[in-house]
Amino acid sequence: EDPEVFQLVVDFFVERYRSQGADGPTHIAGFDARGFLFGPPIALALKIPFVMIRKSGKLPGVLVTSGKYVTEYSTDETVMRLGSVKAGDRVVLVDDLIATGGTALAG
Repeated sequence: EDPEVFQLVVDFFVERYRSQGADGPTHIAGFDARGFLFGPPIALALKIPFVMIRKSGKLPGVLVTSGKYVTEYSTDETVMRLGSVKAGDRVVLVDDLIATGGTALAG
């Protein structure tokens, strides 16, 4: 609700990854849907692609799956578009929090 705080959070992550120079991330990936809040502005500021990671059945096109995984609430499966990232890319995964880590491990 506070745009100044939102900007401070985005700037914190942008500076963290920008300071890595050529060794920094090549992509920012965000988990559906809360990762879509911070991921895109971070990716835009770094001028690198943003990749959506969504639950199965939500993205069109040819997809790659995480396989099924168990969280504290349910059994899920995430997908992203095939070719969004490739071997050697350095991807930062963005989500709102890490509870049990199930979603992060699936990513």
